[in-house]
Amino acid sequence: MENNSKAPHWRPDRFALRQPYLAARAAMLGALRAWFGRHGFVEVDTPALQVSPGLEPHLRAFETDLDEPFGMGRRRLYLHTSPEFAMKKLLAAGVPRLFQIGHVWRNEARSATHHPEFTMIEWYAADADWNDLAAQCEGLVRSGFDAVAPALSRGQLRWDGKTANPTLQFERLPVAEAFDRYAGIDLMATLDEKGAPNISALASACRGANIRCQENDTWDDMFFRVFVDRVEPNLGIGQPTLLESWPAPLAALAQLDPRDARIAQRVELYVAGLELGNGFGELTDAVEQRRRFEAERETKALLGAATYPIDEDFLAALDHGLPSSAGMAIGFDRLVMVATGAEKIDDVLWLPVASS
Repeated sequence: MENNSKAPHWRPDRFALRQPYLAARAAMLGALRAWFGRHGFVEVDTPALQVSPGLEPHLRAFETDLDEPFGMGRRRLYLHTSPEFAMKKLLAAGVPRLFQIGHVWRNEARSATHHPEFTMIEWYAADADWNDLAAQCEGLVRSGFDAVAPALSRGQLRWDGKTANPTLQFERLPVAEAFDRYAGIDLMATLDEKGAPNISALASACRGANIRCQENDTWDDMFFRVFVDRVEPNLGIGQPTLLESWPAPLAALAQLDPRDARIAQRVELYVAGLELGNGFGELTDAVEQRRRFEAERETKALLGAATYPIDEDFLAALDHGLPSSAGMAIGFDRLVMVATGAEKIDDVLWLPVASS
């Protein structure tokens, strides 16, 4: 997209270049809300200010101070990086199917696909598992693509020169199969039977695949080096891909598979080599969730990154009783990008906060 990068985004000549993308954005938003309505989901609106913004080691949050009334001091709060904690509290409250389309904030480096404030679509369904989640994801995303089919470039979803056919059934690809296919690495052989990582085994596999290793690399470091360099660029090419069955060390907020402790019930959506979403068969065990939160805080501290509080109210909701459920979050702006062929995220935003 050609534009005068020095002109304000509101300038009519510059805004006009974004209007086709914004029209597609509006059509997709309406289609997604209609899909949720047809499938019995209620739209919720949870607070953006939270005591904990999310604890994933790579996330940086925006923070602020809340002045308490009557001079009772200040309380540190954060803009959420996802509405996950709040929405799961509503699951525990008894809302069986809920979705939210709203803004989230991540204080990260900007790029063609990253913006500090962006729109996320997130949904949860009680009495659902990760197989239900995969079907929901395909149905929802396809409804958005169908709404702008005439705008698709030659009928294809596009990103960075790669394409995917939106009419094809989504591929379901286990992470271990993707590592074998694109890197020649037996990933499951680097985990013991309980899912614990074997650093030396993965280092040996990386060297055998001509992938560099460093002396102080963790298992996660090597996993993501292989993933980013060899695996991710090949995902969602030709047809959208649901990358599933993640290794247990990367479970995040997902349950482990009861049939194989090395596998987490985690699913990610890729289209034309671009990650669009991340979902889980949700962890309902408060004790295990606390253990994972504490481990993530330790990792952040070792990396020299800011650490955030644990949301004790969220753990109390899990302890009270989170139903068996599955949920997913999708970056809506990226979804619009691949549907319209937009080259950068700024092109699909009504008014960017900051240009990439």
